[in-house]
Amino acid sequence: MKFGGTSVADTERLKAVAKRIVSAREQGERVVAVLSAMGDSTDDLLSLAYEMSPRPEPRELDMLISVGERISCALAAMAIHDLGYKAISLTGSQAGIVTDTTHGKAKIVDVRATRIHEALDAGLIVLVAGFQGVSTDFDITTLGRGGSDTTAVALAVALGAEVCEIYTDVDGVFTADPRVVHGARKLHAVSYEEMLELSACGSKVLMLRAVELARSQCVRLHVRSSFSGDEGTWIEREEAMEQAIISGIAHDSSEAKVTIFGVPDRPGVAARVFRPLADAGVRVDMIVQNVSSDGRTDISFTLPEDDLPTAERVLATVGDEVGSQGMKSDPDVARISLVGAGMKSDPAVVADMFDVLADAGINIEIISTSSIRISCLIRSARLEDAVRAVHDRFGLSESPLEKGESSVTSALPPD
Repeated sequence: MKFGGTSVADTERLKAVAKRIVSAREQGERVVAVLSAMGDSTDDLLSLAYEMSPRPEPRELDMLISVGERISCALAAMAIHDLGYKAISLTGSQAGIVTDTTHGKAKIVDVRATRIHEALDAGLIVLVAGFQGVSTDFDITTLGRGGSDTTAVALAVALGAEVCEIYTDVDGVFTADPRVVHGARKLHAVSYEEMLELSACGSKVLMLRAVELARSQCVRLHVRSSFSGDEGTWIEREEAMEQAIISGIAHDSSEAKVTIFGVPDRPGVAARVFRPLADAGVRVDMIVQNVSSDGRTDISFTLPEDDLPTAERVLATVGDEVGSQGMKSDPDVARISLVGAGMKSDPAVVADMFDVLADAGINIEIISTSSIRISCLIRSARLEDAVRAVHDRFGLSESPLEKGESSVTSALPPD
């Protein structure tokens, strides 16, 4: 069971989480719960760090921001004891989560869960601090934003759990962000592949790395609300379901676009542009290269807005080296993505997507596709209009059966 920051935002919510954990224990389950930091406490710690230093040393920053999850676990353990059950709170390192040596975005390389198994065998409820581990150099590391999701899935793999439940402040995975589209519909189930695309394209329900790990290790995920007992959304193998054509819409307003003008159109130039960006940790996504004219071409690509300062610094040097004619950055862009495994066999989906944006007077600047996704880069000011228009055109507020399509269904877990 993994509980996010809004689920443990204050002591009252922590007490409610403790009751939910105890309820699962009373049903005969052996329970391991992963907790995030309370509310905005990680942001508060980051603010403190940047008050002390404009460029905090990464090792010490990890030492600082890993504190929040430990606080949540210790407080929840106290509440569980008051409810009459024994619990133990563990840091990521105590739980045996071993990572590489990259501070701030560490990857889990092993889970040595001996201490968790011993605690479960002794009848204890185990609470593990999410988002953190210990490196192979024995330093505290953190896994990046949303890293508690990855902690939970990794533990589920190591412990052979029947299911990994992700508790959050929404009822499940929706056809669109319900804060933007009031008629957005909760999905009963989606495939790993669809959830990967949704997470990669801006859905904040699950961390991308957590979904990747769940898919590779066949861990069933259940995304559900911390504030109700309702069933949420199941994420599992595609073969277990009948697929609707479209599962949902994701959007991301934290994108930026960079255009490099007048790049010499000859072999190896693209590599000389993008290799330094990769070496600097800049995450490039959508790329388009114009038709060559007079031996030169323009290259445009998108990247997270947070990476823009680094990209501009790198490209200032790279541009001179390759002989480009200038560069322009544009932070006022956003991405809208349509995702669905069923679109593999329906060629009309692409045309319909373009039609609805054209009808709404929304210009498309870059297009990117996969077998189950279409992404369009547009002006950020029109993003919410685009999401509502596409959601309405594809009838995603209606249930699939109402539209005469096959429903997105999934076998429920055994009793």
